Amino acid sequence: MTTIPHETKRISMKKSAITRRRFLELSSAAGLGAGLSALSPGLSFANTGIKVAPGATNPLGMPGNVKGEGVFFSGGFGHAYIEFAAEIFAEVHSGSTMSVEGIQRVGERLRPRIIAGDPPDVIDNSGAGHLDTAALVAEEELMDLGSLMNAPALDTPGKTFGETLFPGSQASGVFNGVQRYVNIAFTIFGVWHSKALFEEKGWSYPKTWDEMMSLCETIKSSGTAPWTYQGKYPQYMIFGVLEPLVEKIGGVQVWKDIDNLKKGAWEHPAMLDALQKMKALHDNGYIMKGTSGLTHTESQAEWLQKKAAFLPCGTWLENEMRSITPAGFDMVVKPVPGNDRSNFSWIDASSGEPFMAFANSKNPIAGVEFLRCLLSKQSAAWFAKNVGSVMPVVGGAEGVELSSAMTSALAAVENAGPNILDRPSFSGWYSDIMEEAKNSMGSLLTGQIGAEKFIERVQGVADEVKEDEDIPKYTRA
Repeated sequence: MTTIPHETKRISMKKSAITRRRFLELSSAAGLGAGLSALSPGLSFANTGIKVAPGATNPLGMPGNVKGEGVFFSGGFGHAYIEFAAEIFAEVHSGSTMSVEGIQRVGERLRPRIIAGDPPDVIDNSGAGHLDTAALVAEEELMDLGSLMNAPALDTPGKTFGETLFPGSQASGVFNGVQRYVNIAFTIFGVWHSKALFEEKGWSYPKTWDEMMSLCETIKSSGTAPWTYQGKYPQYMIFGVLEPLVEKIGGVQVWKDIDNLKKGAWEHPAMLDALQKMKALHDNGYIMKGTSGLTHTESQAEWLQKKAAFLPCGTWLENEMRSITPAGFDMVVKPVPGNDRSNFSWIDASSGEPFMAFANSKNPIAGVEFLRCLLSKQSAAWFAKNVGSVMPVVGGAEGVELSSAMTSALAAVENAGPNILDRPSFSGWYSDIMEEAKNSMGSLLTGQIGAEKFIERVQGVADEVKEDEDIPKYTRA
């Protein structure tokens, strides 16, 4: 899960006037870019000279008796799955180990080490205040993972590592044709509710936004708040509501134009329509009082107590709140309603939780090899059974009994068919834009600004990014 703390000061990513050290020091957290496009084939470790050898035991040529170091975000998915992957690593490479320290604020902990030239071998770059991936790429801190993609899979004979992954699941980790990180979780985003509560009250999940507003009035009249969200992290409403709603109203081209910094892209009528719809949740009193002051877990705990009916989130939700979820709550996820029923089934689903290896670490090949173990079929099955979520590994959840939450999520993906919504990439490419969007969303949902002002603010930052020659630019097809 990715959460980013609210910061009011926007930090520029200009490189021309600052040193490498200062650049990394100032780089702010950015959201995860996505987009389910084709995986880039045929990449190689241009900077490291790693060659792929035949055989699944040690195709990357990792030395013996390595003491690798991994630092990982311990969030919604927990930490036990990483420890399990470390056990696989040690079994495959007798005499070698991979430490697996779990932390909360990755950026704060690791930025000083990166600046000093002493990064860990492999990290999970997620959580509040995570490192700016685009900055790491620009400074050539990250390994080129092309050889990993072309290496034999650990436990799927006849397949390369890349061939065992869901098509398109690693697209967000490609920067200018080079694979820089791998996503280890397949996440379905949507609107969550208690099936038990809805059955008790006789409520039916809405399939259009008008139906949503009508149901919200009914829910409000019953004494329950219709909505809550992760107040201190309003980007949840961007990922969980705004992104799919805009695409359902205006089509995927809206987000492609935004990603490609097209002039006036944020001013598209679909963006205005979607933001006005979201603003109406506040204006009609449909958001639980006090939401804006709550963390993600605090708001989710209120939701579990049935103080609010709807909550935006990804499929890490179940595991993150497992210890306090009341028996019989029966959480399920549904797509965000659009303007009509024709595209209701379209669902936002993508891979996330970016794991990356550092080129300047003590044991960079060990970091890459750990990723091969982590995304093995054995590891994916353990993840599905014990975490209740899915890795983007073909066949990784076969034979595993899933919870109601994951059952509903996978059913939503199945119902969507080919209509899996592409997630925008700007959040990972341009941290300045994402920061302004996040801050503006917080202001919109608390009634401080309207939809027009949101667009004005974010478009203004997008224009600045576009004109800044020192900010690397990326293109989405």
